[in-house]
Formats: sequence, structure tokens, C-alpha cells
Amino acid sequence: MKTLIADDDESMRALLRAVLEAAGHEVVAASDGREAWELFEQEHPSLVLLDWQMPRLSGIEVCEHIRRGGLGRDAFIIMVTTRGATSDLMRILDAGADDYIWKPIAAEALRTRVVIAERRMAIDRAKRAAEDALARAQWLAGIGETALAVQHEINNPLTALLGNVALLTHELATPEEERQCIQVIAEQGTRIAGVVKRLASLREPKSVEYVRGSRMIDLSVGGGQP
Repeated sequence: MKTLIADDDESMRALLRAVLEAAGHEVVAASDGREAWELFEQEHPSLVLLDWQMPRLSGIEVCEHIRRGGLGRDAFIIMVTTRGATSDLMRILDAGADDYIWKPIAAEALRTRVVIAERRMAIDRAKRAAEDALARAQWLAGIGETALAVQHEINNPLTALLGNVALLTHELATPEEERQCIQVIAEQGTRIAGVVKRLASLREPKSVEYVRGSRMIDLSVGGGQP
């Protein structure tokens, strides 16, 4: 896992790097907030440890920059701080940090925080994968329900329309029947156009039972409308 650490204290960066590399992380390090933000944009790390008080940009400011950017949605951010007041901790969380750890940092405490971060990221990845799979399944189901509804609504008028077109094309109708064929074609074309219009204007599609447990989108007049 790629991890960004940012602290203006060289000895603290060395401690953070040692613990993280021992845990198998690929570490990139910054000595101030501006460099941390630039490295985040370049490296896109999954885990970020930020010291609150740094030159150029504070850890809070870097955290806010990360959360505002599209690439920072999934990053796990731990703020390193000497402040312990409730208002300070709330400010950390309000800035978008996921966790915090106090200085001075013990190596074991840091390892524990990193393990917690790794587990939470794994849970979040699994959750997103499940949500994506569900969304795709619902999308595919919606395609099937829509196709069935279109077939159900259009099949009869389309059959009548094509039948009358065939009579005219093969000159099988009398002049009086030709007028009737043209009228049927116009009526069934209008009917099909109405189905298409209702499909395009659906705002809250509803599913109704069709046959043998299959379902379709409700394209009846008024169906799926708010």
C-alpha cells in the first residue's frame, strides 16, 4: 500500500517511515504541507499521515484539499497532533480526517492505528464492490424489464400496422379498404408514439408483474409518473 507521511520533524518522519515500511507499505515523505499536497496529487496514496502543525500548509489544510479533490474520496487520513481538546479533535474530523493519533507517538500505538486503517479500508473496498455489483444487477434487471414492457406495449399495434402496410404494398385492398388501412396505420403509429413518449418521460419507474413471476416496467398511462 502506498502511504504518504508529512511532518516537519525529521526524527518523526523516520519513525513513521520505519513502522510503515516494516508493515509492508511503500512510503513517500514530505517535510511541509505544500510538499505533502503536491505529493498526494502525484502519487495518489491510499493512506495519509499528516502532522497538524507544519509550515506552508497545516495538516488540516492539506486534509481539506485532499477531501475537496476527486482523488481524495477514498484515501484514509490520520492526523498526528499534540492537541487533545474536544474542539481540536472535532476540527480534525470536520476537516475530513478518519482518525488521529497523539504525539509523542509510540511505535506500537502507531502500528495499531495502521492496522485499524488497513481493516477499515478493506471493509470499505468490499462494501463498494458489493454496491457496484448490486447497481449493475439492478441496471441489467431494469433493461430486461424495460425490454419486456416495450415488447408488451408495442407488439399488438406494431403487428396491426405492419399487416395493413402489407395489404397496401401488395395491392390486396380495395379503394375503400385502402382508406381503412391508412387510418389503422395512423392510429397504431400514434399508439406506438405514445408508448415511446411515456417511456421517455418516466420519472419514478415502477415494476409490475407480467407472467410466470417475470416483471416489467409499468408503461401504462400514468404508470411511473410522480
